[in-house]
This record gives sequence, C-alpha cells and structure tokens, in this order.
Amino acid sequence: MSFFNKIFSREKPNLEMRPLYEAIVREGRQLAWYEEGQVPDSLDGRFDMIAAIFSMVMIRLEKDQQLEQKVAWLTEIFISDMDGQLRQIGIGDMIVGKHVGRMMGALGGRVGAYREALQGGADLEDAILRNIFRGEKPDDSALTFIAQRLSAYHTALQAHDSNKIVTGNLPENGSIAQ
Repeated sequence: MSFFNKIFSREKPNLEMRPLYEAIVREGRQLAWYEEGQVPDSLDGRFDMIAAIFSMVMIRLEKDQQLEQKVAWLTEIFISDMDGQLRQIGIGDMIVGKHVGRMMGALGGRVGAYREALQGGADLEDAILRNIFRGEKPDDSALTFIAQRLSAYHTALQAHDSNKIVTGNLPENGSIAQ
C-alpha cells in the first residue's frame, strides 16, 4: 500500500479491537451486576459498570508492551461509542466533546483507582463506592458481591492469554468463583 493510500484510506485499523469492546460491554451489562450487585440500571450505572470492566481489561493488557497500539485502538472505540451514545440521547454537537472529555477523564480515574486497589493495596470497596455507586452506599451484600466479583474477574484476566483477550475472548462469567 502506498503512502497516500495509507493516509487517505477509509480502512479503520481499530476495528480489529471491536470484538473485545463488544465483549467488555456484554460483561458490563450482565444482569447480576444490576440485580445482585445493585448497580443502578441507568445511563450512569451502565457507564460505571462498563468502565469497571474496561478498567480490568486495560489493567491486564498494559502488562504487554507490544499491545500498546491495540490498547489505543480499544480506547478509540470506547470514545467513538460514548460520542455516539451521547448524540443518540440528544446531546448537541456543541457540547458533546466536553461530555466525552469528562467521560474519558472519569475512565482514566477509574483505571487508576482500580489498579491501585487491585495491585497497590488500596481498598477495592472504597474504589467501588466512589466509582460505581458514586458515594451512595448500597447494601453490604451488594458491595461485597461487586468487590468479590471484580476481584475474581481481575484474577481470571491475569491468567488469561493476551491474544485471546485481544480477540474478545474474555473469561466466562460463570467460571469466575463468587
């Protein structure tokens, strides 16, 4: 492919990461998070849960330096989807960029909070309270459910092959110990 073809090509190399993004969204929409875990089934609650799963995947993939470009493509897909979702609910062109920027900041904060909780010794339940429940404490059983399940998901991802993850083959929900 010539230089000009590469520059003006309509091909999107990030589409390679679409199956992974779709798997992340599927996991974040599992009913157990909302029923047993009491995550609010709202736009914010869905964003928070998808961001939590996205964070778990990002924490896992950042271990493999050769995947940096693919992680960037995955993030591009996330941004594009959030942009589309905001437009679909009626956010206008003039402010959609600000909303997407805030969402990306929120995602970055969540990745950092979950990384610190899962790898740095911070309290995972505190990170969940701030980032999923936004300070509104749910029942203790729901908080414990989310913490145990995210921790188990993180552990399962750590043992999962990077190449499988990149193709959208994430650990099965049913195989994660509760």
